[in-house]
Amino acid sequence: MAGPSPTAVKKVVAENRKARFSYFIDDTFEVGIALGGSEVKSLRQGKANIAESYATAQGSEIFLINAYIPEYLQANRLNHETRRPRKLLLHKREVNKLMGAIHREGMTLVPLRIYFNDRGRAKLELALARGKKLHDKRETEKNRDWERQKGRLMRDRG
Repeated sequence: MAGPSPTAVKKVVAENRKARFSYFIDDTFEVGIALGGSEVKSLRQGKANIAESYATAQGSEIFLINAYIPEYLQANRLNHETRRPRKLLLHKREVNKLMGAIHREGMTLVPLRIYFNDRGRAKLELALARGKKLHDKRETEKNRDWERQKGRLMRDRG
């Protein structure tokens, strides 16, 4: 029996939609997250939020800060803290690359989404990004409005 197809649908749990508006995304990484059992069960319910979260380097490790994973109600007293720092699982080479980009080039690590891969593991899509200035954000919004208007015109006339 063959394994899951490479085009298997990923179940997205949480998405940071504002990240692409606020940052220029240079590179993305698929990283694992060190989670407890009640956190995984809570993620499977799909109520997590990573809108205000970010990743930072502490020592020789990278942590996800301020990600909200709600308590799992059936876990009772064995529950987890909702906004605790969570260790990200990367290879040493990837950690060194990210730390170099953060310190030398002043880039930021922004989480884009949390999802379950085809093997059922919780993964985080982490982006190496540069912050946009106000005029860049205005330009992005202008282009988005123009594309929307162009789509309407094409639909109405064609």
